[in-house]
Amino acid sequence: MKKLVTTIILLFIFLITAFFVESNDNATNNSASKPIVGILQTVSHPSLDEIHRGIIAGLKEDGYVNHKNITIDFENAQGDQSNLKSMSDRFIQKNAKVTIGIATPAAQALANEPGKTPVIMGAISDPIGSGLVHSLEHPGGKVTGVKDMQPIKQQLDLIQAFLPKLKDIGVLYTSSDDSSTSEFKEFKRLAQQRKLRVHPYTITSTNDIQQVAQTMAGQVQAVYVPTDNTVASGFSSLIKITNQAHLPVFPAVDAMVKSGGVAATYVSQFDMGKATGKIAAEVLKGKNPSEIPVKVIHSYSTIINEKAANELHLQIPTAIIKQAQKKGSIIK
Repeated sequence: MKKLVTTIILLFIFLITAFFVESNDNATNNSASKPIVGILQTVSHPSLDEIHRGIIAGLKEDGYVNHKNITIDFENAQGDQSNLKSMSDRFIQKNAKVTIGIATPAAQALANEPGKTPVIMGAISDPIGSGLVHSLEHPGGKVTGVKDMQPIKQQLDLIQAFLPKLKDIGVLYTSSDDSSTSEFKEFKRLAQQRKLRVHPYTITSTNDIQQVAQTMAGQVQAVYVPTDNTVASGFSSLIKITNQAHLPVFPAVDAMVKSGGVAATYVSQFDMGKATGKIAAEVLKGKNPSEIPVKVIHSYSTIINEKAANELHLQIPTAIIKQAQKKGSIIK
């Protein structure tokens, strides 16, 4: 009798173990059978995180949901160039169906991988200048996606509405960042047409921000920050110095306004991410990336940080308030 009970217990343990092993195998096989979408993000900060959220929403809107019919493999290089390379390699080794690069360094790392794995750019300011595509209309290769084109003319309009007597404006950007350098050049061109004196201040890492901000504080009347991942990562250091010097900062993106900038007219990072996700969905459905034109979003919003403006004793123009109320937001 005792031997029979022992045999039954052992048989029960064997069946339970076999059940879980089989379940795990099925889960692994199901996961492996789904196409892999490799998402590589250059670094973490609110703007790029918004693009990431938008990508997931865009994929979902076009019928692709993680763990349901695709496997999203997300990697964040945290600003380390060697991580970008190794993470890109891993996507290729895992035979990703499509890869998505958030910010220029990530997209370039994916594009530099050998082979034909499609690369979707997640909001890149200068896709041609950074060597990712030859043409916005006819990309022609394995790379396409979304161009981040901030409304620089409208941003200048907004800055001058706040500061009608503005003469000297500083621009803080990363000299090695192709995208922010491109935006700086366009800002300078348009500002000089309005007889403004543009003072460039470049950094190579977030460690430079505090010292450069202290230098700017005595030389300009306001600061413009283009779409720049390094400045975005150290934005709190910039705001701490500029607030002490009563120097207003006008960023190119909404996330930096939420973190202490005065105001911005901007293209939503989430919307650009969503458009990126929808292009990735087109590729998953079989479309060749070479045949998908690079998308540019021309829908703008306005955001005002009322608290920041008040602390700097800036009068918020009525027209800008109406602009934000019509399409945008006001942070109280």
